[in-house]
Amino acid sequence: MEITDVEAYAVNMNVIDLEDGGLSPYVTNHGAVEDVDRILVKVDTDEGISGWGEMRVFLSPETTVTIIEDGVAPIIEGHSPFEVESLRRLLFIEYTNIDMFFSAVEIACWDIVGKSLEKPIYELLGGWTAPGVTTRQIEQDYDYEQRVDVAYCVGILSPEESRAHARKALEGGHSVLKTKAGRDWKADVDRIIAMDDEVDGALEFRLDPNQGWRLDEAVRVGAALSDAGVYLQYLEQPIRVDSHESLARLRERTCQPIGPNEDTYIAHNLQNLIESGALDVAVVDMTPAGGISGVRQLAAIAEDAGVPLAHHCAFDLGIRTAAIVHTVSGVPGFTLPPDSVYYAWEDDVIEDPFTVEDGALPVPQEPGLGVSVDEQKVAEYEI
Repeated sequence: MEITDVEAYAVNMNVIDLEDGGLSPYVTNHGAVEDVDRILVKVDTDEGISGWGEMRVFLSPETTVTIIEDGVAPIIEGHSPFEVESLRRLLFIEYTNIDMFFSAVEIACWDIVGKSLEKPIYELLGGWTAPGVTTRQIEQDYDYEQRVDVAYCVGILSPEESRAHARKALEGGHSVLKTKAGRDWKADVDRIIAMDDEVDGALEFRLDPNQGWRLDEAVRVGAALSDAGVYLQYLEQPIRVDSHESLARLRERTCQPIGPNEDTYIAHNLQNLIESGALDVAVVDMTPAGGISGVRQLAAIAEDAGVPLAHHCAFDLGIRTAAIVHTVSGVPGFTLPPDSVYYAWEDDVIEDPFTVEDGALPVPQEPGLGVSVDEQKVAEYEI
């Protein structure tokens, strides 16, 4: 089997408004999300089997499509989609990380492989029955749960508005809520305390300022929450990237766990963060990692170090959402729920959109990604 063609499509999808039960505008330290541009990638083969992948936009939709179709495609065409690791290593480009642009192609290759072998991706990854680092014995009788718990996500809102979302998350079966932060650290503390009070401590919280605090502010956030009796699941990337010694100092000065995210996007940084004593949790993402194979490599590093692992959300449509749930199910090391805002999309490009039930997403059981792309929807939402 050989790859014969690679096509990329830029689509735009609206996020449901807050007043209609959604998340728009989803306010962060960097802006407010009301709609999102996504890149969908279709890979064709000479045996008539096609696969789909998805990634976020880099700089502009046109730029991303051009790099994939004119840059990545000629390198991998003629190769077998089964060669996912080999293809990842073909794409070495000096001065830049090309892994991000290969990620959607790599997911599409896994989709093709699964369809060819008539197996869902999580089974091909082989780790869905693997014991964790604290349960070394292999259970002969296991009850595989075909669902993945996800963290409920919400943007920066007032304390009262945040209370309503905490109640909604708890009643919806979620155990973890992640909220954005970074514009005003004191307001961030007030919101977390209000949400914790609303659910009487029944939810865990992730607080993500997207590098929005200085070191001294992050220290004060951790202390203020501790004084209020609120202990986060983790503080996600509280200060700027490439400041591993500062992250290590912050970790020494707070009992709130530190979970770098943007720092894990850079090759080899996860190992350095571990060696520097700069993290308690690793938050990874398959797009900058170069796809499922890249995430598997990061998960092995984290698991060997005994570091808990979670997967990041980037307003993912159904294709990448499927890839994430297959990955966290099939790769050992993922011990914390991935983030998800899937419930906030106005529509999707897959024929049977996911439904978040009891705080979880189902793991597709059909071959490959287990989702069918509606190409009429792709055309409808194409930019």
